[in-house]
Amino acid sequence: MAADETILVFDSGLGGLTVYREIAAAWPDARFVYIADDAAFPYGAMEERALVARVVDIVGESIAAHEPDLVVIACNTASTIALSGLRQRFSVPFVGTVPAIKPACAGSLTRRVSVLGTEATIAREYTRALIRDYAGDCQVTLVGSNKLAGYAEAELAGAPVSDAALQAEIMPCFHNDGARTDTVVLACTHYPLIVERLRQLAPWPVQFVDPAPAIARRVVDLLGPPRRGGIAGPTRVVFTSGRTPPEALKRFGISADEPVSAKAD
Repeated sequence: MAADETILVFDSGLGGLTVYREIAAAWPDARFVYIADDAAFPYGAMEERALVARVVDIVGESIAAHEPDLVVIACNTASTIALSGLRQRFSVPFVGTVPAIKPACAGSLTRRVSVLGTEATIAREYTRALIRDYAGDCQVTLVGSNKLAGYAEAELAGAPVSDAALQAEIMPCFHNDGARTDTVVLACTHYPLIVERLRQLAPWPVQFVDPAPAIARRVVDLLGPPRRGGIAGPTRVVFTSGRTPPEALKRFGISADEPVSAKAD
């Protein structure tokens, strides 16, 4: 591959920045293009066939425009319904994001694991297949939220919701039937944006499993180690709504003097 690999990261909104941050730390010399399909956020409200068509179209247009060496689908919902179709249609390597049920169950001491995701991700047969294949003797609770991703975006925008609102979304994850839930899989890339608040609001300490580090490791597996001594490459951010990139991007190492676009290509 060329010295300056281009990595395209796709999500429905800003949650995929949690994945971008880990990849950029592991591969700092890449050029990054971050595509946020915020015009259709949240994905859970869309009919599946329409959503697949939209994801394939936008990713396909982005591949044609930016010619990436690798594409990361930093969205559980998009990955569980569209990843196989994307791989069939395009030759570029893809890395998807799926609920980290296998490592969560492998590491659980109490054998009580919850999977916290969007309602769309929780409803997928793909998610249930992961449980059948990898849960073993763990009792796995599926918890779908249609609000938490929006709450995470609001937090990033400087308008955090109340503790009570967050607690209402996460409390179904916590069970104590003689053995307490000890692991919660964050099955939406938005949720790590607010993981510190989730830790504070949890009724007892649990391990929150963030898929981003594993995704970054997979990117390194496919591209190999970076070769330019860790010099940060440029990052471009594209919003399908055409809105102005928020100041919060600075939290992820994306500065105002880097090439940032507010328009979709």
